[in-house]
Amino acid sequence: MAASDGTVIIGGGLAAAHAVETLREHGYPRSITVIADEATAPYERPPLSKDYLQGKQEAEAAIVHDTDWYADHDVALMLGERATSIDRAGHTVALASGGEVPYGQLLLATGAESRRLHLQGAGLPGVFMLRRLGDAQSLKDAFTQGGRLAIVGAGWIGLEVAASAKQAGMDVTVVAPSSPPLENILGDEVGEHFADLHRSQGVSLRLGVQVTGIIEADGRAAGLVTSDGEVPADVVLIAVGATPAVELAQAAGLDTDNGVLVDSALRTSDPDILAAGDVANAEHTELGRLRVEHWDNAIRQGELAAKTILGHTDRYDWQPYFFTDQFDLGMEYVGHAGPDAHTVIRGDLDDGEFIAFWLEDGVVTAAMNVNIWDVNDTLRGLLGRALDADRLADEDVPLEQL
Repeated sequence: MAASDGTVIIGGGLAAAHAVETLREHGYPRSITVIADEATAPYERPPLSKDYLQGKQEAEAAIVHDTDWYADHDVALMLGERATSIDRAGHTVALASGGEVPYGQLLLATGAESRRLHLQGAGLPGVFMLRRLGDAQSLKDAFTQGGRLAIVGAGWIGLEVAASAKQAGMDVTVVAPSSPPLENILGDEVGEHFADLHRSQGVSLRLGVQVTGIIEADGRAAGLVTSDGEVPADVVLIAVGATPAVELAQAAGLDTDNGVLVDSALRTSDPDILAAGDVANAEHTELGRLRVEHWDNAIRQGELAAKTILGHTDRYDWQPYFFTDQFDLGMEYVGHAGPDAHTVIRGDLDDGEFIAFWLEDGVVTAAMNVNIWDVNDTLRGLLGRALDADRLADEDVPLEQL
């Protein structure tokens, strides 16, 4: 028998916040406890590499609900507390501070951690990673000193920080093995558009280059050692992706593989434990297994996990969605394209306003609107349809008539 019939949530991000919100909105009558190892109430992470880093937004704006909201909704919020183990037989979570919290249903929303590089000098002062609010604050403080920033990695975080740092007046160099950036997600043509954007703003891109070490001077990071020579810098950011935080799940004997394995209702191999957000490798009703590290997915999966706890029959069936803002480029992407998808461009890349489609066997699997707004829902409606590439590219054919 469970020691409690309430819900315990481990994590302090969007999935946790929206699971709590959904439970209470739907009249969940039992106890809810949130265990988060940061001192801040659950918050969203996209501003950390953009508005917050640029000084356009205060940290409080990223917080989903303040602590008073949790108190008003009868939610026990345990901040700065780390869960150390899960006793599945006893239905309890052990805490680093001592003691344990009983659960009836447990939601793992532990997110992901920045992937580390095992390089000489990676632990030096002046080397940063960006995943948490504290990371962003430290990086923001470093930006105020100006100087040179070297970024290892040309994914979303690397490029967003590059744009933020350049706009803060820093000299920025991005080093990455891929060429062009984002090639594995967007393909060559659109990836090269992002590269051109950054070059046009004065960012130095060193692509197709391996980083082999961190230069040290006076006990601090002073740049990068690469396969193409040294890159001097005052600040180094390592942005080479993230790894799901599965340690608790693995220690508890749950099934894991690139995340915590869950079904389409987000239940793990233990029916009393769910997982949502960046940590969840979930069974999508159409696309198969996916682990998605994006804002929209964290919100939706938090809501879905709550509905599963409430006994609803909802399933993981929505298309992945993400967005980015870099310099004067804003975009939204919906769908999931494979690496061999064919890219179709509607509009002019040089004008900076266009729509990209990705087709596999003639079927639209993903679409992206760049500096063209209020069309994403229409693009979403085209996914899964077999459409002629020439008509997709023809701006004289209204999107609504495709």
